[in-house]
Amino acid sequence: MNLLRCLAAFAVVYSHISFYLIDDLGTGWWGIDLTYDVLIAGAGLNNHLSFVGVAAFMMLTGMLITRSAIRERPGRFLAARITRLIPAFWVAIALAIVLVRLGINGMFSGHTGVGNSEAFLSFFLGAFFLKPQVAVLGVAWTLAVQIAFYLYCAAGRSLLRSAPAAVPVLGAALCMLVIVYNLYVPEPYSVPFLSKIAATLPAVFLGQIAYLAWAGLISVPALLVALLAQAQVVVLATDTQVYWAGSSYLWTIAVVFACVVLVSRVDGRIARSRVVKWVATRSYAIYLIHTLVMYRAYENTVPFLGETGAIVCLLVAVG
Repeated sequence: MNLLRCLAAFAVVYSHISFYLIDDLGTGWWGIDLTYDVLIAGAGLNNHLSFVGVAAFMMLTGMLITRSAIRERPGRFLAARITRLIPAFWVAIALAIVLVRLGINGMFSGHTGVGNSEAFLSFFLGAFFLKPQVAVLGVAWTLAVQIAFYLYCAAGRSLLRSAPAAVPVLGAALCMLVIVYNLYVPEPYSVPFLSKIAATLPAVFLGQIAYLAWAGLISVPALLVALLAQAQVVVLATDTQVYWAGSSYLWTIAVVFACVVLVSRVDGRIARSRVVKWVATRSYAIYLIHTLVMYRAYENTVPFLGETGAIVCLLVAVG
């Protein structure tokens, strides 16, 4: 699991470096060219490796949390999850607000600043539900996906214990209903951010399915039905343009799922190395902080060190 966390953290940081250099600055870097040739043009993954790291983190959530959801009472389960997520999240949100108001960082949505009410809502992910969204820390949207999964598992604990295969299948059906609702219901009654949550939850359910299979809690026919149900959600989300970086999401998620299943069994020297453990145990903090640090670190060092040197400084600053 440490190796997967480490790889996912690097994938997320790489994705934002690629978006920044290519889409925002219109420049490039040899590492991006190499990655494009091998993993995007070659392997067919999403451009910028978009969603690769997020999908891996989501699958890890499904794999590691399902066991706790089955064994623990809902109140204790939710309390344990929230107390692990919230403190670091609140620190990151507070830092993001300070950096915006000092004029050091910009917003991650089409706003020039963040008001007091929007700042308050940001501490509870509420600003993502505004129309248009107010994002003082863009990456935090994935926490809404995780919390939705926690609430769903707590609410469906009895079903998870009695008929576990039904949980990811029912979850896929609910995700499709949310996407269809936002597709056909006019303003102001639609909630676009819910579609983004629904389109991401299949990655979490895939991790849950993997755990159920390893634990012997799901039959082969039920396993296939559950996997196909998640694929249908991804296809629907792709067709309705809920995803934000192309049309290769089903293939990308399938490849990430295969890698997660395979790598999670690896327990060799690399998986136990100090570097991997160091990054893995800080992966949540890296995820929250990196976009607050990396852009300023890059723009202030690239004139003196060049692109490669600036990216090294960027990684050091994030670390």
